[in-house]
Amino acid sequence: MVATLTEAGMAYVEPAGPALEPRFVAVSPELALQGSLAALSRRLVARQERLLEGHRRMAEAHPFPGVFEAVENRSVRVLTDRAEISDVSRALLSTARHHWLTLENFVMERPLEELVAMPPLPTFENDVKCRCIYQASCAESSVGARIIEIHTKGGEEARILPRIVMKMKLADEAVALLPTGVSGALLVCSPLIVGGLRQYFELLWERAVPIGAEQAEPPLSAVQQKILQLLAEDMTDERIARLLGITSTSVGRHVAAICKELGAASRVAAGAAAARRGWIK
Repeated sequence: MVATLTEAGMAYVEPAGPALEPRFVAVSPELALQGSLAALSRRLVARQERLLEGHRRMAEAHPFPGVFEAVENRSVRVLTDRAEISDVSRALLSTARHHWLTLENFVMERPLEELVAMPPLPTFENDVKCRCIYQASCAESSVGARIIEIHTKGGEEARILPRIVMKMKLADEAVALLPTGVSGALLVCSPLIVGGLRQYFELLWERAVPIGAEQAEPPLSAVQQKILQLLAEDMTDERIARLLGITSTSVGRHVAAICKELGAASRVAAGAAAARRGWIK
């Protein structure tokens, strides 16, 4: 016990002189805690260094050599081999750490029935947030509806739009895969382009309808929704106030709240943003 407490920095042995026995002295709780935290910090730093070294070694032995080498030399790489595209798609999925975003219209070379037999995506079982926007036609067939059901039960957030013009798979804001047809795809590694694709996805997500819902519900009160509709008709605050029976000051506050919710700097920009999201007719 003496050795254990001494090594933990909670006590020490104090010599008392040649004629007396050494004393076993406890360290004050504040100092003992500080020492324990310092030791823990050193261990964490050492483990972090080991983790970084492991990541470096794992990257050198990547199971799909050449897939991500385009990052250093080219911002976009053209893929034409079906097997390579499939490997890259799975590799991207395994590298996602925060977000896995997809646009899906089920335009593909392989039969949809094959996808039903596939297990849920592995990222659905950890901390990666998975979101997918499906073309409405995807849910109209029994096979497509089954695939969507499997993915949503696995943790995917799914929404629907009438039409998806392109397929996309995006891992965080690092790499995107854009299928260009049944036998081709673009691997995009440019942070600038991938960031733009992420913004494009978010714009579509705001307009998309959640699975099972009739229409996207704007996060506005009933009064704010009426004001937004009247703003789209180019009405002034004074006229809106008269129509709704409230003060112009109240209308101004609601307009400011609407602009903040939409991330718009002006009434005109708010109207355009609301129209893009389908909040107004």
